[in-house]
This record gives sequence, structure tokens and C-alpha cells, in this order.
Amino acid sequence: MNIDELYMQRCLQLAGMAEGHTSPNPMVGAVVVCDGRIIGEGYHRRCGEAHAEVNAIASVHDKSLLSRSTIYVSLEPCSHYGKTPPCCNLIINSKIPRVVVGCLDPFPEVSGRGVRRLRDNGIEVITGVLEQECLWLNRKFMTFHNLHRPYITLKWAQSSDGYIDRVREAHEKATIFSTPTTRAWSHRLRATNDAIIVGTNTVITDNPSLTTRYWCGKNPLRITIDRHGRIPACATIFDSSTPTLVIKEECNNTTQATSINTLFNCLRERNIHSLIVEGGRELLQTFIDNNLWDEARIEITPATLGDGIKAPHINGSKLKTLNHAPGHNTHILLNR
Repeated sequence: MNIDELYMQRCLQLAGMAEGHTSPNPMVGAVVVCDGRIIGEGYHRRCGEAHAEVNAIASVHDKSLLSRSTIYVSLEPCSHYGKTPPCCNLIINSKIPRVVVGCLDPFPEVSGRGVRRLRDNGIEVITGVLEQECLWLNRKFMTFHNLHRPYITLKWAQSSDGYIDRVREAHEKATIFSTPTTRAWSHRLRATNDAIIVGTNTVITDNPSLTTRYWCGKNPLRITIDRHGRIPACATIFDSSTPTLVIKEECNNTTQATSINTLFNCLRERNIHSLIVEGGRELLQTFIDNNLWDEARIEITPATLGDGIKAPHINGSKLKTLNHAPGHNTHILLNR
């Protein structure tokens, strides 16, 4: 790892501290270095607040050092007026002579313009340092702007013999596979995503709350598809704890895939960058069959059922495995 990569790695560490708080903005970290020493650093803490570059430059005690410093930033500095002034202007006015950028911003009002503006003002700009790591950090933001849909994470738990539940009546409780540890991980996932969706049958049979109760963080937008008005008004998702979106379509012959297209339109209007699909099997398999997923988190438990509702069928590249306990793992797959 060379020196530029070392400081960019620090930018990524800083940026990650705001996970779950910046959406629909990206996570960004910045580090100011002079004579081989970090003299300032910062990150974008929350949507609507100061950007990483602003916080990093503000943290430098001796501003005279800026004229011979390098600022490292994980995402291209903005060049437009949004909720805050352009970071490019601040860098230029601070007389910083060198900027190292992790990756370019896909946002149309920014992409490439920030780098050009800096170079047009005589500033040396290096791009693409730890680019893949920087893109991965903001994969939800990148997916939304590049593919015009949210980053989709599929999530389910299953027995070691491949079932997600036994066949049961509506009044019978679901088979519980989670442990306190995996439940906390699941709620952390909710806290770091914008929305969560389950199917009609899951709401009716399980009456889930879909909130973040076992992790400190915000609740995601709760969503379900109820094409035939089957969900009762007393369902927990209709309580006042957090907003709920119900996708309804009047045609009895409307397909699940059409409902997903309607869903994406609704989410795009609401600037939702990330979505968790938690079930049931039919909804999960629909997303899989239509190749509408980016990441899958599959909790494998030691339990066996022998028969029941089969787990969704999915193919993907394994990213890593989280080992929670003997025989109890979560496999994380990527769609690539």
C-alpha cells in the first residue's frame, strides 16, 4: 500500500462512521495531510450537514499549512450548490495545491465537474485511489444513480436442509431460526437501509413490526404489496411507530413483477436508495428470477425441518461467511 492509498484508507474509515445516517447522500471521508502528517480530518455526518471536506479543513488549526497540503477525499468534491455550498470552492479558496480522489461521483450535477473545476484552477488532482473500495462503500448511492433503482439486499433464514418454514396455518407461529446475535445483525441491517419489504402472506401470518428494536438506529420505511386488499387494518405495520407504504393494484391478473415495477417508481419518487427484501419465499424468488438483487444474506442454522417451505433458489458469488456459532452461519452473496 503506497502513501496515497494509506491516507485514502483513513478516509474510508472516517466515512464508514456515518453508515445509516447520510442517505440519500453518500458516505464521504476526508483527510488533510502536510509534510507527511495528518493535520485535519472529517466526514459527512448526516444529510443536510457539512460535507467531509468542510469538516476536515475546519479541523486544521494552522490554516497557513493548507497552501502546501494535500486533501484526500473518498468521493469527488461537489461543484454545485445543494443544501451546502460547493466543496470545490472551499478547496480552491483554501489554496490547497493537491487533491487525491477515491472515485468520481455518479450524480449528474457533479460527475467529473468537480475534478475539472479543481484542475482549471491549477490544482493537481489524482483520481482512482482505492477506487473499488470507495465505490463499494457507497454501492447503494452508486446503484441508485447508475441503475435508477435501489440497492437490493435479499435476506432470509433457513434450516440446514433448505427450508425457511414449516407449512402452517395462519394462527400458528413461524419457526424461529434466529439467535440474539443474528437478530441484532438483522436489525443493524435494517438501521443501515432506507426501506424493507415483505409480502402479503408474511404480514398476515407473522404480523411483523419490521422496526429496528435490537440495534440503535432509524427504522426503515416499511413496505408490502397487497394487490387484493387482504391485509387487515389492525396489522402491526399500520401502527404509528414508523411510516408504511402499501403497493395496491386493482387488476386481479396483475403480476408480481408488475407490482415490483410500481414499487420501484414509488421508491424513486421518495429518493429511496436501498431496500431489504425479507420475505416470503414467493416475493424473494420473484426478485431473484427477475435478476433484481445485488446482495443476499442467507442465515443457515443447524436445525432441520425435513419438510416445509423450500428456501429460495439463488446463484451468486460468495463474498464472505459470518460465523455466529457452531453450525450457525450467514452467507453473504453478491450478484455478479
